Amino acid sequence: MVEMTIDSIRVSLMNYQRVVILKEKGTNRYLPIWIGPAEADAIAVKLQNIELSRPLTHDLLQSVISTLGASVDYIVVSGLKEDTFYARLALSIDGVKLDIDARPSDALALAVRVGAPIYAEESVLEKAGIILEEEPGKSEGKVDEQELKGLSAYKDFINTLDLEDFKKRQS
Repeated sequence: MVEMTIDSIRVSLMNYQRVVILKEKGTNRYLPIWIGPAEADAIAVKLQNIELSRPLTHDLLQSVISTLGASVDYIVVSGLKEDTFYARLALSIDGVKLDIDARPSDALALAVRVGAPIYAEESVLEKAGIILEEEPGKSEGKVDEQELKGLSAYKDFINTLDLEDFKKRQS
């Protein structure tokens, strides 16, 4: 198993589908997994520490697991068959280890809530992983003048957002 982190959640501008991008720790290998909008929102809400007035489904699942005296040891993206990803939850309760089938999106939403490690099987990464090479002459985190000009429209848009208004609408 290879340890992963959630790099980002993105939206396709063509069809508005969401994709969660997992990144292998210490490398430039990524694993994109298409997920539903509700699961994408559940992951993003927790990653961004947005407070909601009522629990989401994954908050309920976390509460049930905890109330039963179990804990989530880790989650693993365990398989890929016919363009469908599979995941497993590794739980412990009273010294007993449980292995529960799950959708990757649900497993990830739970993992971010409980702080559980995220893994992917090497076989999954071999089938669907993407390695991004750094461009020669580019330093990570540095943007040249031409790129800044190209991003100015996005910067202007972001600066016009009223995040306080967004938080009020979420309540």
